[in-house]
Amino acid sequence: MNVIKTKLKDCVIIQPQVFGDNRGFFLESFNLNRYLSLAGIKDNFVQDNRSRSSKGVLRGLHFQKTKPQGKLVSVTKGSVLDIAVDLRKYSPSFGQWESIVLSDENKTQFWVPPGFAHGFVVLSDVADFSYKCTNYYDPKDESGILWNDPDLDIDWGIDNPILSEKDKNLPLFSEFLNRN
Repeated sequence: MNVIKTKLKDCVIIQPQVFGDNRGFFLESFNLNRYLSLAGIKDNFVQDNRSRSSKGVLRGLHFQKTKPQGKLVSVTKGSVLDIAVDLRKYSPSFGQWESIVLSDENKTQFWVPPGFAHGFVVLSDVADFSYKCTNYYDPKDESGILWNDPDLDIDWGIDNPILSEKDKNLPLFSEFLNRN
């Protein structure tokens, strides 16, 4: 596999080795030893999630306040623009964001460590999004930051995404800073 460092400390892009022929393809989507030695992912995964969304749906930016989740994310159908924002105040990349297109064609994975906000917008007609998590989801601990926060200035490539009511009402990054 090929591991690509991003501008965000500890956040990496993983391109698994894909073996393909006229029958289809095979890839190893996770191997504890390989992901530890090559990508530096030492966290244990405790929960796997999968979602399906339509074109223009934006989910995020989400995080858990006291029980942060690291996420190894990929797309098994379609394509998304995936975003990670470093919320770790001690990090040299605090407040910065990274984006990558994940798709069933590129088979790329994105490691979003604990302490990051995460979100994505669907670029294809439909997308199946898969993620391994290092902590259990706790609805009492969830929080987020508004997708179009002016201080973060994230280029989502979309002006009017389809949002849940919860995501429409997330606080600004400045409110996150004032609470923590």
